[in-house]
Amino acid sequence: MRISVSIPSLLRDCTSGKVVFELEAQTLREAVELLPVMYPLLRVHLYTESGQLRQHVLLFYNDDNLAWLDNLDLPLREGDRLVVFQAVSGG
Repeated sequence: MRISVSIPSLLRDCTSGKVVFELEAQTLREAVELLPVMYPLLRVHLYTESGQLRQHVLLFYNDDNLAWLDNLDLPLREGDRLVVFQAVSGG
């Protein structure tokens, strides 16, 4: 299934200038795992060296934070969205 992926404009240099693009996957888990495969430069911004999602990165599947989901093996449907939010702090 083809879904829409949105990333923050701060990361567009990792995706050849794209802030919205499509990704082909059957499950949510597959889509999440495919992001750094399609765009290897995203890996360092999304994941720690041990492969965990960075604390300041939030991934949303439609309106649900992935951290709230018990299972990522959800089948994707037409119109689904994956959104990457990157928290920014400063003073």
